[in-house]
Amino acid sequence: MSEPTPTLSVTLLGSGGPLPEPDRAGPGTLVAVGERRFLFDCGRGVVMRSAAAGTAPNQLTAVLLTHLHSDHVSAFGDVVTTRWIATFAPAPLAVIGPPGTATLVDDTLRLLAPDVGWRMEHHDDLTWEPECTVTEVGDGVAYDDGEVRILAAPTDHRPVRPTVGYRLEAGGRAVVVAGDTVPCEGLDRLCEGADVYVQTVIRRDLIEAIPLPRLQDVLDYHSTVEDAAVTAARAGVGTLVLTHQVPPPQPGTEDEWIGLATAHFDGEVLFGRDLLTVER
Repeated sequence: MSEPTPTLSVTLLGSGGPLPEPDRAGPGTLVAVGERRFLFDCGRGVVMRSAAAGTAPNQLTAVLLTHLHSDHVSAFGDVVTTRWIATFAPAPLAVIGPPGTATLVDDTLRLLAPDVGWRMEHHDDLTWEPECTVTEVGDGVAYDDGEVRILAAPTDHRPVRPTVGYRLEAGGRAVVVAGDTVPCEGLDRLCEGADVYVQTVIRRDLIEAIPLPRLQDVLDYHSTVEDAAVTAARAGVGTLVLTHQVPPPQPGTEDEWIGLATAHFDGEVLFGRDLLTVER
């Protein structure tokens, strides 16, 4: 008798944007398959949100970065430190990301070095330093343990480059975490037939009404709500999750965002908030 297929769950640990918000952490999506846990991006506050979700960095199978923009990696050092001090044997953290990820990891470990030294000097049972194993990816298989496979494909967030999105496959189901990107061929490949598609989105109508050049610049390298919906429809996605919304949504306007998407996509549309969980 075959074993039951483990539940696949997608939890937004952070749905916020680059500016601090009182009720939304920075970008971070946790995908769990049985005992495996994969964290996509490490925005501010994701370690605290992971505690609220009942998990912790020492349980992570891997961290996967879509790109190295500060708002997507600002809590990476917190993930590394918290994992290290909460484990009781060496447990290198697997880190996967686009070219440049190895440099980020090396620089982070260098920044943490004084703290590491102090803790090792104080705790006799702490005899190893934090370690990371890095895999840089562009297009193809990023992870495969025989039960969970993660594919990467290039996305378009120029001038930030390179950037990638990911498709996690397990038990006949697929989840796409796209990160920041405009519609592109790589994103279409990842989304084809996916059960869940998590996409950063912006509201063009709201941004164009705010005469700030730095905010206007956001328009040319993020998917609008409509872009995400058209991508989802074209790919035959089951559920579209709108996250990392810019500008920060005003309370009570969630249905406006969903309505912009459902005008182009007949599947399920969910407005992302911190700790929203989707199970398949």
